[in-house]
Amino acid sequence: MAGSECFSAPAQRNLPQRSSWQLNGVSEVMDLLHIDVDIDMMKGKPGKEDLLHSRNVLRKQRNWERQLAAKKSKRKEEKQRRKLNREQESAGATGSPQFTKRVMKAITKERLAEAQRTGLKLCVDLSMTDCMSDKISVCLMQEVGRLAGQLRRMYGSNKKAARPFHLFLTELQEDSRLYRECVRMNEGFLNYKIDITEESCLDLFPPEKLVYLSPDAEEALETVDADKVYVLGGLVDESIQKKLSFSRARELNICTVRLPIDEYMVKKNNTKNFHSKILAVNQVLDILLTFCDTGSWIDALQAWFPQGKGYVVTQDESSAKSAT
Repeated sequence: MAGSECFSAPAQRNLPQRSSWQLNGVSEVMDLLHIDVDIDMMKGKPGKEDLLHSRNVLRKQRNWERQLAAKKSKRKEEKQRRKLNREQESAGATGSPQFTKRVMKAITKERLAEAQRTGLKLCVDLSMTDCMSDKISVCLMQEVGRLAGQLRRMYGSNKKAARPFHLFLTELQEDSRLYRECVRMNEGFLNYKIDITEESCLDLFPPEKLVYLSPDAEEALETVDADKVYVLGGLVDESIQKKLSFSRARELNICTVRLPIDEYMVKKNNTKNFHSKILAVNQVLDILLTFCDTGSWIDALQAWFPQGKGYVVTQDESSAKSAT
């Protein structure tokens, strides 16, 4: 027992010292952990200087964006000012006001609507499209396509005219090749300011008011009468069947006239010795529109009669008559 007591006494004396060491070690470890946590927190959380730096960067970026927006706005205003100056200078030079496309479209629409109420009347007789050619179907479709293009150009000229005609497309069947080609080739064809009908011109107007324009007529057209309704034959090529439009007018029992080509033009020598008085429907309309504006057949024929037809305008009416 004594030995045992002697052995345990020093051990008991050393216990407090070991506990003290252990506690001190734990404390040191905790202090180290606390330092690491503080360092990590400082790394993750910006300091006061970092916050000030970030705010300065944001402020500079916002100032730069405001300056950039102000420059863009200034350039836009300057561009609009220059455009306005150009329009004013152009208006001053031409003596007429300049309008936007939307305004011009509205003006054109109203002018065409007025023509449908009070304008001169012009019909395109499309009953003869199946008689245009006795060639193979491919050639016939080409001629139908050309006629559809002429109708588009005809409408374009009428839109631009100061005094447009009231246009009619008569005997245009919805199941016909020409109708399908017009819809296919001419964008907005169904919205054209044109009266499109399957009826004949005789169904729309009394025969005494109708005047058929044919290059084979004996009498020349002297003036355009507001009380008359003028009819054009919707043909591309009359070389296969001569006097087709003239025969159609005789069939309808209505009077015929021709453009005064013989009265104001003479034949011009050419290498092919080619001379023709047959015109496309859009060319006839251009001549009529110009005559209505100027009152001069010379001006109208000189402006629109194709040079390739082998005729030139003469200023001397008597020489024109003798040459023909």
